[in-house]
Amino acid sequence: MQDKVIVIAGPTASGKTSLSIELAKRINGEIISSDSMQIYKDMQIGTAKVTEEEMDGIKHYLVDCVSPDQRYTVSNFKADSEKAIEEILTKGKTPIVVGGTGLYINSLIYGIDYPEMEFDETYRNELMKKAETEDGLRELYEEACKIDSEASKNISSNDRKRIVRILEIYKATRNDKNRTRD
Repeated sequence: MQDKVIVIAGPTASGKTSLSIELAKRINGEIISSDSMQIYKDMQIGTAKVTEEEMDGIKHYLVDCVSPDQRYTVSNFKADSEKAIEEILTKGKTPIVVGGTGLYINSLIYGIDYPEMEFDETYRNELMKKAETEDGLRELYEEACKIDSEASKNISSNDRKRIVRILEIYKATRNDKNRTRD
């Protein structure tokens, strides 16, 4: 018999938390959060983070465990989730992956590996500084659209973090490609 992992995915405020807790009680499960913001400590506002009371005795993994000043990547999530799944299965329980971060969920259920990349902190800081002004943010968004129109159409032109991320990834992967040609 193959071990099973249940995935409950969807947007914020769609009832995933209460459903997953009720399911975990009924099938002897434990929950792994696949939410890119709930991983961070001290970020209760705007994250719809599950409370101790809501957990109702059900163990949750990957909630409130990373400092907000630390970088946490999809690669970190995948490794931490796989470890949690093994731990849950070892206990004879059913892992229930719950959240709305599609990239995290896809990396786990489709086995997608995202290699760790070296990022240029100076470049990131330059981008963030430029993004502080309305004109600067607009220019960065336009640049991101030229680089990756598919990714850009799925984010707001005001989403500073994701715009900067597109530009960072482009620079990091472009530099990697250039090095391999030498």
